[in-house]
Amino acid sequence: MSNMDTNGVGHENGEVEALPFAFPSRFAQIVGWGSVVPDKVITNHDLEQIVDTSDEWIRSRTGIEERHVAADPKETTATLATEAARRALAVANVPPSKVDLIICSTSSPEYIFPATACLVQDALGAHNAGAFDLSAACSGFVYGLSMARGHILAGDAEYVLVIGSETLSRVVDWTDRNTCVLFGDGAGAVLVAASNVPGGIMASELGSDGSGADALIIPGGGSAMPASLETVSNGSHYAKMDGKAVFRFATRVMASATRDVVEKAGLTIDDVDLVIPHQANKRIIQSSVLRQLKIPEEKVVINVQKYGNTSTASIPIALCEAIEEGRVKPNDNIVFVGFGAGLTWAACAVRWSVPVDTVGKASWWTSTRRQATYQAAAARSMWKRAMRWVYEVLPTDPEGRPIWPEEEAEKEPAAEEQ
Repeated sequence: MSNMDTNGVGHENGEVEALPFAFPSRFAQIVGWGSVVPDKVITNHDLEQIVDTSDEWIRSRTGIEERHVAADPKETTATLATEAARRALAVANVPPSKVDLIICSTSSPEYIFPATACLVQDALGAHNAGAFDLSAACSGFVYGLSMARGHILAGDAEYVLVIGSETLSRVVDWTDRNTCVLFGDGAGAVLVAASNVPGGIMASELGSDGSGADALIIPGGGSAMPASLETVSNGSHYAKMDGKAVFRFATRVMASATRDVVEKAGLTIDDVDLVIPHQANKRIIQSSVLRQLKIPEEKVVINVQKYGNTSTASIPIALCEAIEEGRVKPNDNIVFVGFGAGLTWAACAVRWSVPVDTVGKASWWTSTRRQATYQAAAARSMWKRAMRWVYEVLPTDPEGRPIWPEEEAEKEPAAEEQ
């Protein structure tokens, strides 16, 4: 293998040829953040009326007290993602037109295709952005951060929106007490920006073990088990989980992934100021982060009691709450760590470099301008849809351009003369 450094091209003889240019140092900084949850709240006492369970049973095994669910049909994975993204852009004071890439992590997408990220791109009016969905279950948001860092460090993007959004209440069997008590809905987003300030997303650790794929799965709806009367009637489109297997897996990988990413970042566990883990189960967090890593509770964010398991949205929601509570400060070393179906796991080490105490309410003029931007995006989308309709109903010339009725009328006399 040839030798190489960051400013040259290596050759087999060991010599390094200098390139005519060198990329300046780039770092991927989180500069904006936002989250949203539906208004509807279902408590453990509410669930006692639906399935054979109790508030004490749920609290003792999961730590969950309530969860938010998308009861309004207009609340979808895409609408929640869009609102979270708008809030992140507002914090960063960056217009949608500057976003280069939108990554939406979700296990409950709007459709199999198109990507939910494309719907978000349209709603934001981010007309310069590429967009795609990322499927890594509850680990997906951290996978998205790793991908955003890669695009920015490679010089392919200046601003990347990373979104985690879920409406898992719509893929949960509300007669199954093993799953329906766990999940909630919500969305969180961060804006990752290229910067010359050292820090930001310093390292990531990604992993998977597909041999455990059936431990947490929605069997129906894919190519292996296409939708049919049978799959609908037997509940194959609902989430299925082997709780004991997932618990054993999670308590192991949460600790190991945290150790690995901290080492990659050149830190020690003692250097970590805050851990924001995936909010799946309080007992998992206690067993892995608190006991195995011996990280004190005041350094760990836990809000699963209020939201349940919001899957890929849980870490960004928890981040936003930690910022609001004053638990995030410049120069803090923060670790995001999660696990999920796949089986997957992921961790990121972040050196926080953005002041949070200067983030406040925008002026009326800024708010009005932002609202006008989103209204213009909606109008642009309607216009494009209308033009597609025109292209469908009108005849076209050999180059694919529509022929308007008056043009047809002008051609008819000439045809008669011939």
